[in-house]
Amino acid sequence: MDDKSRFEILVGLHVTDDESYDKYRAGMTPILKEHGGYFRYDFRISEMLKGDAQDPINRVFILSFPDQSSKDRFFSNASYKEVRALHFDPAVKAAHQIAAYTATDLS
Repeated sequence: MDDKSRFEILVGLHVTDDESYDKYRAGMTPILKEHGGYFRYDFRISEMLKGDAQDPINRVFILSFPDQSSKDRFFSNASYKEVRALHFDPAVKAAHQIAAYTATDLS
């Protein structure tokens, strides 16, 4: 991919423990950056009007990576998996990858 395209995933979560989720985000962000990733958008939402999810989604974000292989390396990283097990798993009741796509011309 060129400098004007990135691989992105749109994710919705049902977070039930904000304190543990905040620890997860603090621990995973440096690992995300090591893989060229970042949060392009990040929202807390109060109401889900429609969706296929069984649980209400209260967090929505887009993770942006240089390419799909960078995303795959990030999610398979041992340090990431450790942070996820410690803080994400107890804090999040449900996670949904809503979409994955290549975004172009991000200027």
